[in-house]
Amino acid sequence: MINIPRALAVSLLSSAFLLTGAGAFAQSSNTAPPTTATRPTAPDQTSLPNASAPPASTTQTTGQSSTDPKVREMNQTEKDKVDRQGK
Repeated sequence: MINIPRALAVSLLSSAFLLTGAGAFAQSSNTAPPTTATRPTAPDQTSLPNASAPPASTTQTTGQSSTDPKVREMNQTEKDKVDRQGK
C-alpha cells in the first residue's frame, strides 16, 4: 500500500520537472541567431553540358520500350472496362 502514494509522488514530481524543462527549452529556442553568422557564397564552379552525352529525347522516356500489340490490346480493354464500370 505504501508503494501507491510513492509512485504517485514520483509521477507528479517527474511531470512537473518535465513541464518546467520543456518551458525553458521553448523559451531558449526562440532567440535570434547571432548577427555574426557567416552566409554561404555562390559556388566557384559552373555547370557545363557533357559533350559526350547523347541528345535529349522527347519521344521515348528512360526505360520505355515498344509494347507488344497483344499487351496494348489488353491494356486498352482494361481501360475501357474501368471507364464503363469504374474500379
